[in-house]
Amino acid sequence: MIHLARNDTSLLGRWWWTLDRWTLAAIVTLMGFGTVLIMSVSPAAASRIEGLGAFQLAQRQFVFLALALAVVIAVSLLDGRSVRRLAVLGLAGSYILLAATLLIGPEIKGATRWLNLGGFSFQPSEFAKPFFAVGAAWMLACQKSGTGVPGLWIAAAMWAILIGLLLAQPDLGQTVIVTAIWGLQLFLAGMSLTLVAVMAALGLFGLAGAYFMYPHVAARIDGFFDAGAGDRYQIDRSLEAFSRGGLLGRGPGEGSVKAQLPDAHSDFIFAVAGEELGLIACLVIVALFAFIVLRGFSHLLQENSIFVLLACTGLLGQFGLQALINMGSSLSLIPTKGMTLPFISYGGSSLLALAFGMGMVLALTRRRAGTGEIL
Repeated sequence: MIHLARNDTSLLGRWWWTLDRWTLAAIVTLMGFGTVLIMSVSPAAASRIEGLGAFQLAQRQFVFLALALAVVIAVSLLDGRSVRRLAVLGLAGSYILLAATLLIGPEIKGATRWLNLGGFSFQPSEFAKPFFAVGAAWMLACQKSGTGVPGLWIAAAMWAILIGLLLAQPDLGQTVIVTAIWGLQLFLAGMSLTLVAVMAALGLFGLAGAYFMYPHVAARIDGFFDAGAGDRYQIDRSLEAFSRGGLLGRGPGEGSVKAQLPDAHSDFIFAVAGEELGLIACLVIVALFAFIVLRGFSHLLQENSIFVLLACTGLLGQFGLQALINMGSSLSLIPTKGMTLPFISYGGSSLLALAFGMGMVLALTRRRAGTGEIL
């Protein structure tokens, strides 16, 4: 057994004693819930995919879970300067891959969001979100530093390019998340309230425009407000699963909703948790998400670096908002939106992108990690 003393000055020793180990433990616990649920739902999901073995989805997910945990730990070892460099390289690569989806990506349900390279399918927009949050934070911090770098305009250009690529796919959900988080970063950076208000107005105008431009958006919103106006099959099955689960659930693997929900392994995995694990387990999952976000923000209350403050706010905001959207959709609290539940739903792209994001949060919130420098 490896023992790391407090006076251990090795890279691993410094990492262990400066890391927020409670947040890392919460992330690993979410992965544990994901492991149980994917094992349960894999046979039912595989039966709807020709040529797929009963536990093949679970096997793939276990590989991605191991890779995601390795990414979280590896990225959390970085210092602030290395995190910024990773974000810049990652965002540049994401731009290239997002553009490639429009040229060579397969069209699925009217959208081109995926790339198939070397037999591996992935969604570049998932990776663009965390890298943009850190890159934009760096530029806004440069703007505030008085170094003469036009950080606000560079960040605005980064946002415009990313939004343009996302809307071309189209992917309204990711567009809303990126824009909301960037608006929050602008507000915390002390930018003009007029600018923030303009951003909010543009966001509302964009949502209204999406309702009239995209039929699937209109159908989901209409179905949310009027049960008879749209297809509510998955929502109705999801709510039925929660009612069946009760307080303690029917037991892992004993639920039936996974055989009826096409997206039980991804967008509606929280419904599987509700039926098989019950209300108490669902509340534990919600508490874990809240713990990670609130604990991260508690670290920022003592942070002197504007870059660390803005970057972690963006990353934690994305993480929490994605969880809220997924769980809210499953409970019919908001219109349905295809979005994974962080570290629990099936999906390699989402897992690895979230791993990069939370790894950067752990790196930036390590004690003595924030030095106040931004260049």
